Amino acid sequence: MSFVIGVDIGTGSTKAVRCTLDGEVVAVARRDHAPSLPRPGWAEMHPERDWWGDVVEVLAELDSTDVVAVCVSGLGPCVVQSDDDLRPRRPAILYGVDTRATREIAELTEQLGADAILERCGKDLSSQAIGPKLAWLRREAGDAWRPRDRWFSAHTYVVARLTGEWILDHHTASQCDPFYDIHRQDWASDWVEQVLPGLALPRLVWPSEQVGTVRRDAAAQTGLSEGTPVVAGTVDAWAEAFSVGVRRPGDLMLMYGSTMFFVQVLAAPTTVRGLWTTSGVERGSHTLAAGMATSGTVTTWLQDLTGGVPFETLLQDAAAVPAGSEGLVLLPYFSGERTPVYDPLARGVIAGLTLRHGRGHLLRATYEGIACGVRQILDVFGAAERIVAVGGGTQGGLWTQIVSDVAGVRQTVPQQTIGAAYGDALLAAIGVGAVPPGTDWTRPDHVIVPDPSTAATYRTLFEAYTELYPATRDLIHRLAT
Repeated sequence: MSFVIGVDIGTGSTKAVRCTLDGEVVAVARRDHAPSLPRPGWAEMHPERDWWGDVVEVLAELDSTDVVAVCVSGLGPCVVQSDDDLRPRRPAILYGVDTRATREIAELTEQLGADAILERCGKDLSSQAIGPKLAWLRREAGDAWRPRDRWFSAHTYVVARLTGEWILDHHTASQCDPFYDIHRQDWASDWVEQVLPGLALPRLVWPSEQVGTVRRDAAAQTGLSEGTPVVAGTVDAWAEAFSVGVRRPGDLMLMYGSTMFFVQVLAAPTTVRGLWTTSGVERGSHTLAAGMATSGTVTTWLQDLTGGVPFETLLQDAAAVPAGSEGLVLLPYFSGERTPVYDPLARGVIAGLTLRHGRGHLLRATYEGIACGVRQILDVFGAAERIVAVGGGTQGGLWTQIVSDVAGVRQTVPQQTIGAAYGDALLAAIGVGAVPPGTDWTRPDHVIVPDPSTAATYRTLFEAYTELYPATRDLIHRLAT
């Protein structure tokens, strides 16, 4: 029997799965980690320790016998520069939760033009974009800037350690704004040269392409056989969407995790101010995406704040609180916000507190605030043919039910929600021709429908939520700086 391995480097952990070619998960390995937050607005990880080190450990834990391919996805887009021996110059700068390049975003937008960037790249420049982060690195390095350095996102760094190949998949490249032309699906070389002269660019591939094989040194560390094919992979959210069959135009994945993330498959490229048009997973495809900056991380913060009470106890307390949290409204902007407000200086706000409110009210208000943010984003997306809910936050049911109630949408929850690593395993199998390209391993489990009894309460709550940010923005900006 043949097997494939998928590996995903997430914000909070690295997970690997070993699967049969019909999608049965036979083994799972996991290592937890956390980003470093050395300064306000900064979010970093150490590639050798948090990315390669964890991948080595989870792969070594799995049986590599009869493995025909491996594929890696990762949090992103991130950026780290390395020397020729793949030694990182400094810690990796993470995706949109790292907001240090605010100045570079403004400068590049003025230099190239906001409308021109939106039209060519499919989205406005934001903290999610790699181009401003590279420009920040050039500014920080000064005369020591090395434009010929290799630079990586999380999964491509691991691919390089496994194979020696320097690649970037088209989806991740399409988040390297303003350096990728979404219509041509190729590097915008003229803008690259204008912004960062001489910048070296990796070879572009599609996520399901085989890009190399495991080298001898990587085999010795991971337990994989030398010569095992390696498939390119992509950013974790897109691998997860692929894992649950979000592949047809109109399909939308709603991912419940450290952040809320949205991926919708498009019939043709389109631009929507406030959302991200990107290249998709399958060759030539396009997607529309959005992401909040903090979601599940706020619930972890609240658990720590309340003395580390078991999360099941917090959930029970929150479930006992009526819809609307008895007058609480929470803005979940604890790390600034990405879509739809694009404000790195936004901050969390809890309005309406009284002495009767307890920890259960705070958790429910957190879920309701996140759900209001989801509704804002879905309103910009417009109607989706099908919404598939994935991620650790789908467990337990309270969070997903609140989102359905606030946003007024149905959500399908699949049987297998193991995450991006499962999509990587399928990409690995497709990439080496072990299964046909159209293979879909997902199976639906249940559907969540809105509770009509909460509709009036949540209409009022949503109105208050949408008014709270503009009402407090100027004050919050002064406090943030």
